[in-house]
Parts: sequence; structure tokens; C-alpha cells
Amino acid sequence: MTVDAHHHVWDLSVRDQDWITGPGLRPLRRNFGVTDLEPLARAAGVDRTVLVQTVTVPEETPELLALAAQHELIAGVVGWTDLTRPDVAEELARLRELPGGRYLKGIRHQVQNEPDPEWLLRADVRRGLAAVAAAGLVYDLVVLPHQLPACAGAAAALPGLVFVLDHAGKPPVASGALEPWASGLRALAALPNTICKLSGLVTEAGPAAWTVAGLRPYADVVLDAFGPGRLMFGSDWPVCTLAATYGEVLDAARRLIGAPGHGQVLEATATRVYGL
Repeated sequence: MTVDAHHHVWDLSVRDQDWITGPGLRPLRRNFGVTDLEPLARAAGVDRTVLVQTVTVPEETPELLALAAQHELIAGVVGWTDLTRPDVAEELARLRELPGGRYLKGIRHQVQNEPDPEWLLRADVRRGLAAVAAAGLVYDLVVLPHQLPACAGAAAALPGLVFVLDHAGKPPVASGALEPWASGLRALAALPNTICKLSGLVTEAGPAAWTVAGLRPYADVVLDAFGPGRLMFGSDWPVCTLAATYGEVLDAARRLIGAPGHGQVLEATATRVYGL
């Protein structure tokens, strides 16, 4: 069995996805629902998924929790709330009381869009992160390589919170460079309360056609830094469809991981970390 630890859904008639801009993302400007994903997941042998937020509005997370309650495929939700709000602990408790609230496993914020590279180290943000830890949730990091030092600082300051790095910190696959991304990733991985998702690499390759060989240097850094026991697979569907099919993404991950790590990366890590 396989766990897809990172995918999205959206309905543009309910809410715009304002990050889908420009000709390169035009194929994503349509609705993507759980019913679209289910046959793809079944065909690929995926039996459980983690649904991840996409927009920073309070209305989205309750909707995602309700979807989890309606669809057996979804085993967990990574939602959003404003970490800087003074009543963040109460808000997390409220979310858990909603229909499907038991599926709330983590919180995420689009840190990659924050102009302050040390946003995660702000006192008000750290207070919110502490509330996430107290609630028994994990925190997903969606960041760019230059923000990795702040991720390490936050993880060191909050050893009781598990940080999950989405998309391996978005390495510069298109350019072929490894540094400074690799050094930042290794510094984060040195902290025991950090996990990484092997996800999003095909789209980081840019407009050029990706190959497993082209992704391998980045996957090797991730595997060496975190090891299979702290690494989990995520499709990043439907964003991945800009570069590959669902099945192609999973096949590439299997080849990059190598058979000895399949059980950990494709199932065990996500099951343990998210409490699926």
C-alpha cells in the first residue's frame, strides 16, 4: 500500500486560486476534485492521501475537513490558520470540533510568499507554532531555498514540534545547481524533529523536459540527509500535471528511492508522522 502525503483540490466556482497566474500555470485554471483523483490513485496503488491547503483564507480548511469526512481516500488534512492571531490555540481547537475535524493533522502557511526571509523566527509566529505543537499537530513548511536557514532556526527553537519540509525545499532543478540549497537542506535535516517530502521535483525542473537522471542528484541529497525513515512521498497533484501524470510521478519516486526504502518513503513515514 502507498500513501500520497501531498495533494490538493480546488473548485474555482467556490474560490479563486489567486496563485494560478501566467501562461505556464494556465492548465491548472480549472476544477480539480477528489473524484478526479480517486481513479488515478487506485490505478497507482495509492490507498490513503493527505490533502493540503492552497490558499490563506479561514474558510478553506473547514471545507477540506468536510471532504475528508466524505471520502475514504483522504486520511489526513494539512490546513491553514493565521499563526499570529492571539487566539490561535482556540482556533485550532475549534477546527477539530468541526465535521471531519479529526482529520486535521497539520498546519501550513505560504511562507514562500513572505518577503521577510526570517518570518518563521518572528515572536508572534513562534508563539503560533508553539500552539500547533501543543495541539499535537505537525507544521508543513512550503519555502524557497533562501528560507531554509530560518526553517532550521525555528525547528531548533521548537524541538517539540515536527516540521515537514514540502517539495524538498524547492531545489533549483531547472538550473542544475545544488548550492546553497543542499547545504540549507542538510542543516535542517540535522535536527531530529524534521521530515522531508519527496514531492514537487518534476515541476521544479521548469519548462525543460524532466528525467529521472536529472532529478537524481537532488533526490540523492535528500535521501542522504534525511534517510528513508524521515522521508515521505507526495504527488503534488494536480500541480504535477504541468509536467507529468500521476502515475509517472509515483514511478519516478520509486526509481529515485530504490527498493530498500520503498516501505518507509511510500507508506510508513507519512503514516507515523501524520498519525494516519
